[in-house]
Amino acid sequence: MSLRDSNVVIIETSRTHIRAGLGLQELLRTPSVELFARVGLRKTDSSEANGEASTSKPAGVAKLGPQAQVTDYLVGHLLDEALGGPDAQDVVVSWPFVTGEVADWVAAEALWKHVLFTHLQRKRTVNESPVLITLPSPIPSRNLYERTCQIFFERFNVPAFAILDRPLAQLYAANTLSGIVVDIGQDSTDITPINESLIIHSAKTTTKIGTRMCRHYLAHLLKSNSSVMKTLFPSTSAVDEATIHATLLRLANHLVAAGLVKPPSSGEAAPPPEDEGVTDIAAIVVAGKEKAVIESGMKKKLNAKASAAEQARAREIEALDLATIEFEGKEITVGKERHRFCEPLLDPAVVAGLGLERFGASISTTVARGEEGLPPLQWGEGGPRVESLQDAVGRAVGQADFDLRQYLWQGLFVTGDVTRFVKGIGVSLQSRLSPFIATLVETDVQPRSIRVLNVPEYYAEYRETGNGYATFLGSSIVAKIIFNDHSSKNFLSKADYTAKGPHGIIEMSPSLL
Repeated sequence: MSLRDSNVVIIETSRTHIRAGLGLQELLRTPSVELFARVGLRKTDSSEANGEASTSKPAGVAKLGPQAQVTDYLVGHLLDEALGGPDAQDVVVSWPFVTGEVADWVAAEALWKHVLFTHLQRKRTVNESPVLITLPSPIPSRNLYERTCQIFFERFNVPAFAILDRPLAQLYAANTLSGIVVDIGQDSTDITPINESLIIHSAKTTTKIGTRMCRHYLAHLLKSNSSVMKTLFPSTSAVDEATIHATLLRLANHLVAAGLVKPPSSGEAAPPPEDEGVTDIAAIVVAGKEKAVIESGMKKKLNAKASAAEQARAREIEALDLATIEFEGKEITVGKERHRFCEPLLDPAVVAGLGLERFGASISTTVARGEEGLPPLQWGEGGPRVESLQDAVGRAVGQADFDLRQYLWQGLFVTGDVTRFVKGIGVSLQSRLSPFIATLVETDVQPRSIRVLNVPEYYAEYRETGNGYATFLGSSIVAKIIFNDHSSKNFLSKADYTAKGPHGIIEMSPSLL
């Protein structure tokens, strides 16, 4: 069997996104397909259409309709159009992978089918594209692997198929075999210790903090910026609190996507509670001179002949750390409060008691595109204690064998969608992990330092993407190796599937054993 690189398909499946690409060129490319891992089903297609009583079910937990077929689900642009139309309230949105398991196999098949045959234009009758897929499974499950394999062979007619554990793909992208992968997601962060390409399943852990709470937290901070509020809401008396938070949440998303947010630097402490990190710059903004003031201050600072007073003023302007952006037809100037975006990851206590969970339920597109159908934010004083990233990472490494820990600490790799836009989270985390390697007695196996990993610079297509596409890059590297080495038996061919059935994917994928 000849498998050409140009036909290979990579599908990255995470809890909230699906990314895919066709072909493995010499210069590995970023994914050409990216969509939310969500599906929609019109209420007329569900049990209500059959006269059955509707029940309230958490998103991503149960099928939307007992009789739903693959063709009933709205996926991709069809779902976007339906949610943007007049009948948006009649569409029930579900995220089949959001829990880390596959809650609805029909919905999962609809998503993968849409990627393969709509976006990548593969033909089922003559499918010459081998597929390598990653799955968002925090807990290994034979049923998960075998059923996925069955769908791709029997429903999509692929000639060859392979599954790669998501953390392994991420670590391979960093050009190493041992380390600890910190995958920051929407509502949770998965932490996976790996030694010599073997996942230490007993030490895997998840902390219930992710970037969705960070976005809501930044929206809360922006509400304290009088300049922002006056620009967006000239008359706040006519605007309800939910609308204000929705608008500020979109602004927070905009600031992150524009790369205007950075995490606390190494050793830098968060501002004290009484200092909200917000500077009242309303007077400058109202005068319409914020750009001129900033540019003037920088020029004067660079001018060696500038007076001491001018240099002091330039330093003052720089300390404000202002950024002016175009947002929904208005010029918004924000200060250094935007850099507190990552605070909940490193100190979850900052959001306790703020009441942000009331904004995190199933909300409309007016709040944030892509949050439709997600489960409510689980937070509050009465909820379980949420671990910070550093505590969760320290606990995960502490559950590994003592003599392996020094190798794990030499490969701290922080990834997730947020790392595409917010660079340096790994360094911030590194400085907060130092207490976990401190000891009074030094031994030969005692770790002495923590090394932060990143995607190497020589992957030219990935230089500007941080570590956010690490899963796709690592999958591409593995696919290029295994599909060109037919003797290695690291994938399942159609002939193998005929002989062994779905169970063959376990036997033929060493990393899944």
